[in-house]
Amino acid sequence: MPYGVSYAGAEHGYDDADAVIAGIPYDRTASFKAGAREAPSHIRRASYNFEESHFEHGLDQRSPRVHDYGDCEDRFLPEDMFEEVGFALGPAARDGKFIVAIGGEHTINIPLMRLFKNVSLLTIDAHLDSRDEYLGTPYSHACVTRRAAEHLGIENVFAMGVRSISREELDRDDVVSHATSFEIMDAGVEKAVARALDSLGNERVHVSLDIDGIDPAYAPGTGTPEPFGLTPMDVKKIISAVGDRLCGFDVTEVCPPADPSGITSVLAARMVNEALAVRAKHH
Repeated sequence: MPYGVSYAGAEHGYDDADAVIAGIPYDRTASFKAGAREAPSHIRRASYNFEESHFEHGLDQRSPRVHDYGDCEDRFLPEDMFEEVGFALGPAARDGKFIVAIGGEHTINIPLMRLFKNVSLLTIDAHLDSRDEYLGTPYSHACVTRRAAEHLGIENVFAMGVRSISREELDRDDVVSHATSFEIMDAGVEKAVARALDSLGNERVHVSLDIDGIDPAYAPGTGTPEPFGLTPMDVKKIISAVGDRLCGFDVTEVCPPADPSGITSVLAARMVNEALAVRAKHH
């Protein structure tokens, strides 16, 4: 375990656990600020900031029972990282554990989705991330929803909070469904997430939080900050709205070198706790 610190409350062995947390310290395709590989240890340390009860959910932080796998090995090539994630979390997926992955950059979502069939992906992200390739690789963090659409079906992918989209992502017949942060600001997050959930074909939903989906006023420590983002309360409402459909969660793109105050890691840890609480509340 990095620095000898496991995630707060993750005190259970694998066999007894309902949920498994794993760090994936990978950021080899970072296109602006690198350093997301350092996030898992920072987010784990930040997890000790919180009370042990989620009073608004009526739950103790130790529900569900959580096992911290530690970190996957940091690999250079994305294909090697995919193999490592499959080795580390494949058994948890097969055993029906609730998986929480801590990145690392958003590319980690690609091997996570390949662990499953018959799930939907709801991303929270400043960027649509639906390019066929970027900077010479189809496995860039700018290609996450495109790879998910290929594996899960485009009807099972939806992005929320988007406010940065390239022309090539829109000039095609198979545009990934999305709600912009501007739409969410105007109509409210409840309406937008209801539309997203209604559109997703598969019942089970994995939520992928790229921390840059949240406005940099709240989450400055990220590799590609983009103004006009969601609030932390918006994201909390999205996770809560997924409710009993929630089957997995990842948080990515926290960049500790760009976050000297540590507030972004604290926010990421709180969102992990939120996902665990929502999962426990409904199962």
